[in-house]
Amino acid sequence: MPSPGPLALALLDGTTSGLVLALTVAGFSLSFGILRIVNVAHGEFFMLGAVLAWTVVTATGSFPLALLLAPAAVMALAVAVDRLVLRPLRYAAQPTVVATLGVLYVLQQLTLLLYGPEARGVAAPFGATVEFPWFGYSGYKLAVAGLSAALLAGLGALLRRTDLGLVMRATQQDPEMAVALGVPVERVYTMVFALSAGMAAVAGVLVMPVQQAHYLMGLDTLLLSFVVVILGGLGSLGGTVAASLLVGWMDSLVSLFFTPTLARIFATLMVALVLVVRRDGLWTGRVG
Repeated sequence: MPSPGPLALALLDGTTSGLVLALTVAGFSLSFGILRIVNVAHGEFFMLGAVLAWTVVTATGSFPLALLLAPAAVMALAVAVDRLVLRPLRYAAQPTVVATLGVLYVLQQLTLLLYGPEARGVAAPFGATVEFPWFGYSGYKLAVAGLSAALLAGLGALLRRTDLGLVMRATQQDPEMAVALGVPVERVYTMVFALSAGMAAVAGVLVMPVQQAHYLMGLDTLLLSFVVVILGGLGSLGGTVAASLLVGWMDSLVSLFFTPTLARIFATLMVALVLVVRRDGLWTGRVG
């Protein structure tokens, strides 16, 4: 039995990684909830956020500038993907799965060609350590957790308390009725897809000083996205956050007692169990 220090450290680390995972997966869940598509390329937006952030930081030395430019560039790319790939397919479920799989491959290979196969990282923008009773913890990781929580709270407020959120929810519940009421549904789809990509890119930028940027890092993110949305329920922001925290805690605690590989096996088994007993996930699928 480990002492309280490592156990508390594992829980804190799991909370941080869980909040970053929730920030990444919220966009994946949002795309499914409103556009009703499974965006297989979502992990590549996360990867591009990290790679572009490395490029900006290396060129300018400014991490805050990378935090602004990388998500903006990824959102612009997402708008292009929406206009050139998703919209011509009329957002049909099965064709968009195949199409986004193609987008995944193209983005991955272009990144390999231009960025290279090496994993690269930068130092955290500040190196402060916060002292707790049993251990010291990275001030940067705490800032990442706080910013992720703030962005998720902002997304929740956007969906529940603004006219834009009302339009999104109306589009999700009945797109044809929304069109009849004058809602520009295709424009809403474009905006939601860009927002989803931007959130994944922000998460990629935030983890880059902790987890080096690599052209294959999006695949692991995609796998975790499926795990979280199956546990939390597709289209449910609250379920996404709860399931991400659960995965983060389980990953840290199982890694503390055993190995990270075993933690992923447990997560997969938990997904299988949820699919057997509750096919819609632990929370019902509803945007917001």
